[in-house]
Amino acid sequence: MSKVLLHICCGPCSITTLKTLLDAGHEVTGLFYNPNIHPLMEYVKRRDGCLAVAEKLGVQVIVKDNEYRPQEWFRAVAHRENNRCFHCYAMRLERASQIARRGGFDFFTTTLLYSKYQKHDEIAALGRDLESAKTKFLYHDFREGWKEGIEASKAWEIYRQQYCGCLYSENERYKRELMD
Repeated sequence: MSKVLLHICCGPCSITTLKTLLDAGHEVTGLFYNPNIHPLMEYVKRRDGCLAVAEKLGVQVIVKDNEYRPQEWFRAVAHRENNRCFHCYAMRLERASQIARRGGFDFFTTTLLYSKYQKHDEIAALGRDLESAKTKFLYHDFREGWKEGIEASKAWEIYRQQYCGCLYSENERYKRELMD
């Protein structure tokens, strides 16, 4: 049985991702590390949703609340707004790969691969760039469980967000509210 560290961005994205990994026989530990989420109460809602799913599925989660430093995320994407997703992915996957190596995990992966809105090729390339001889990046197209994950998150009453997480995506999501 291989040990997998799963970076988790939120509860809904983790449901079928965790089920897929567990059904494949992996020993899975979650990692909630997301300095991109804005504002703080959004971060808390997503963290709590992640923990609720993990408890329901019997998975341990490492929570990095002490590393919730959105100012570092803003510095990483400042003047790179058009390519912010790449820098956001890199920040979170770098941390996941570090923790996976230190923790003796065989693989690391991310729930970002569940969303049909994320850039899978960029995420996969970054993951492969960050793997080491002992800790590999596990690519899987988790989008196949998209509908099931949505239905389960509603049935389980897991907080469902309306934007990716960052201030920019929130503004893009709700900008039509400014239109007259």
